[in-house]
Amino acid sequence: MKNTVLILGTDANAYYMARCCYEAFKVKPYVIGTKELSFTKYTNILNVSYNKEMWSEKGFLKLLKEFAKDKDEKILLISTNETYSEFISKNKKELEKNYLFNIPSLDVIKSLTNKEIFYKTYKDSKLKFPKTIYYQKNDKINLEELSYPVIVKPANVVIYNHLDFEGKNKIYKIDTKEEVDRIIKLIYENGYTDKLIIQEFITGGDDYLFDAVVYVNSYGKAEFMSFAQIGLQERTKSMVGNAAVLINGLNLTKGNVLEEVNIIKEFLEKINYRGFAEVDLKYDKKDNTFKVLEINARQGRSSYYLTGLGKNLVSVLVDDLINHEEHEFEFLDKEVLLSFVPKGIIKKYIDNNEYKENVLRLWSNVIKPMDAKCDKNIARYLMLRKRWLHYYKEYKNSYWK
Repeated sequence: MKNTVLILGTDANAYYMARCCYEAFKVKPYVIGTKELSFTKYTNILNVSYNKEMWSEKGFLKLLKEFAKDKDEKILLISTNETYSEFISKNKKELEKNYLFNIPSLDVIKSLTNKEIFYKTYKDSKLKFPKTIYYQKNDKINLEELSYPVIVKPANVVIYNHLDFEGKNKIYKIDTKEEVDRIIKLIYENGYTDKLIIQEFITGGDDYLFDAVVYVNSYGKAEFMSFAQIGLQERTKSMVGNAAVLINGLNLTKGNVLEEVNIIKEFLEKINYRGFAEVDLKYDKKDNTFKVLEINARQGRSSYYLTGLGKNLVSVLVDDLINHEEHEFEFLDKEVLLSFVPKGIIKKYIDNNEYKENVLRLWSNVIKPMDAKCDKNIARYLMLRKRWLHYYKEYKNSYWK
């Protein structure tokens, strides 16, 4: 491949996309982010740099224009979060002069990333959502239609992600009205300005959660979709909601997966979606349906498991944007196990014994997104082993039960 690859961000998502690039083409991509993160440290498979200006639209455009200087071929551009995707989509015409990318329009991104807009805009679609209340600062709050526990989360994740304060969680699971009031006050006192989502907590543990990854090509057609059952989610305040262990092709509920796959595929094509999307769902045993919690307008943190399904995510972009290939839709139902955590965590913290048995059955071929055999670096190896040990402390002291 002649084209340079530029990945935006320095988190786990950025690392495994760089890994996809190196594994497919033996090419080291460039990675630019605002700050150094452990995921992209001590690595031999990417070229990383940092610039705080990336987090502003003006600085972002300036850096991308500078990066594109003297490049003979257009650069394959990959975003790993909603902020960068919004910047790209908003400046599409300017960036298309030097870059190749496949992401949704700005209107579609905003309709998905703002949870209030998402639930309200698509309430008449075939997607099913949890019961939800939308709260603005100083509103009178009535939670009678919901039962505890409830979930509190920001409607606007872009604004919320730019805030940093003591007690900040990605998601709050709350058991009392007094605690709801305290959390609402905490969030608004620390600079949040948009609405909050207060939502019913769908009963069921981590094994009721599901992850679907879809790719819609530049022609507007969905090419493939995975559907994985999560067995364990992350436990730190900033990471709850992210899968720590999942198995694609496994469904221990009574939910109709094929029906849901068709609903999601038709939905994304109907709204003229483009690029990778990650759909977070939870099975609701009360009505035997999958409820959509959110749709991320990008590949997810755990989406590297698609390589085990024959879909290298960078190769997918190259086939579409550089080779101009089109493929018929494929439902990826092969069993593939992904884990960010060691086996000891799985044995201790996965409550569903049937699910645990499936993890142990598949463990010999487990996919570890951060642990690449092609990335031989002793400092990285030691850092990852330390990180695996740290997981025991995180799960033991977790606020999320």
